Amino acid sequence: MLSMFLTVLLLINALALIVVVVLQAGKSAGLSGAITGGAEQLFGRQKARGIDAVLHNLTRILAATFMILSVLVAYFVK
Repeated sequence: MLSMFLTVLLLINALALIVVVVLQAGKSAGLSGAITGGAEQLFGRQKARGIDAVLHNLTRILAATFMILSVLVAYFVK
């Protein structure tokens, strides 16, 4: 029963991790990143306060949770 519950949590966590990673913007967002590369260094500090910082922290939390859950599932299924 516990292994089934942990497996369902692991599946939900994996799907959430995929969604959060896909939602994140790349380092150079298309052609505008190639043309205005120097502006990224000037205005890059403002970007860290927005949704990108939230997604970055959420990715860290979900990745750590994924690792812990996968170890627990492997232990309890054994």
